[in-house]
Amino acid sequence: MYQRILTPLLLDGRRSVLVLGPRQVGKSTLLSSLGPDIALNLASPRTFRDYVSHPERLERELHAAPPSAKTVFIDEVQRVPALLDVVQLFLDEHPGRFRFLLSGSSARKLRRGQANLLPGRIHVHYMHPLLARELAGDFDLDRALAHGTLPGIYAEPDQRLRSADLRSYADTYLREEIQAEALVRNLGGFSRLLDLVAASSGRILNLHALCKDAGLGYETARRYIEVLQHTLVAFHVPAWSGSDRTRLVRHGKLFLFDIGVRNALLRRPLDRVLPDERGFLLEQFIACELHRRLGTLWPEAALFHYRTRGGAEVDFVVEVGRELWGIEVKAGDRVTRRMLRGLASLASRTPRVKRRIVVFLGRRAQTIDGVEILPLAAFLALLPGELG
Repeated sequence: MYQRILTPLLLDGRRSVLVLGPRQVGKSTLLSSLGPDIALNLASPRTFRDYVSHPERLERELHAAPPSAKTVFIDEVQRVPALLDVVQLFLDEHPGRFRFLLSGSSARKLRRGQANLLPGRIHVHYMHPLLARELAGDFDLDRALAHGTLPGIYAEPDQRLRSADLRSYADTYLREEIQAEALVRNLGGFSRLLDLVAASSGRILNLHALCKDAGLGYETARRYIEVLQHTLVAFHVPAWSGSDRTRLVRHGKLFLFDIGVRNALLRRPLDRVLPDERGFLLEQFIACELHRRLGTLWPEAALFHYRTRGGAEVDFVVEVGRELWGIEVKAGDRVTRRMLRGLASLASRTPRVKRRIVVFLGRRAQTIDGVEILPLAAFLALLPGELG
């Protein structure tokens, strides 16, 4: 099992936690490794039936638990949100009796339940596919760009099995299980939109064009995009607006949560990276590395992109407190001054830009006109990788 960055935080047993993330990112494996005394897996049909019809059963079981039982793990808690009322009851009326470890893959279904949890009693963390830092010596860029970094898929040594597992995940979970959650009724329309989102992952979102191509109404398409975000399989990177809104493009970008899932949905070959997509996939890889650090690892940071109506672009703008980092991604091993125009445009708009960075695939760091040109490994080492 890969060492997850969340592990040290979860080993500190003073707080109950809710870990949210898409299926197969390792939530169950990580929380099970903490050795809970009582465990409910609501993905099991039998367990689900038992508790969805009688959620009060958990209250009776916890009252009857021996004093030695201290930790309660509820997996896929969004399937029976009423159990959160029992959790809230024990945290409120029996403080310190149990530590609850909760996992979920649908923020939409948990929204109401989370509102009942006492502030400060439940700490919410998000879990994602593996960071390059979590892979450590097993990290291989070409493999990550082709297969993504879902733990079980990345760890499979047989390339053919990795590809088959990835296609199964894309087809079975994303197309069918999300519908089974009663979030989508029109599976055909949702499936078409999902393919289009995969094709446009990392590009500026044009919802009207997606509606037309998918044959869906605007509100339906908008709701389906929300489903993808609420089930944590897509994330939105808004446009950085600054103060001069009239000259900036304000549409955000939508990214799928894992590059391998994107490739599987688009029926790309999964044994290699297509040469004409290498730069585009490297940009998506950096997007995922940045997004996965927001919140727990980098709570003071927010992620944006930058584009003017005149065509100046910066792939990512990270707002860290009052400072801004402009980040460009280049898949080659050479960087020229011509490639720095977007960063110059961003810096001309605000003195808050403190770091201008180009991530490239060369071997040695350099500086051009004050811009840091960093090899991929050096850039990743610059980002937060441990809990403060």
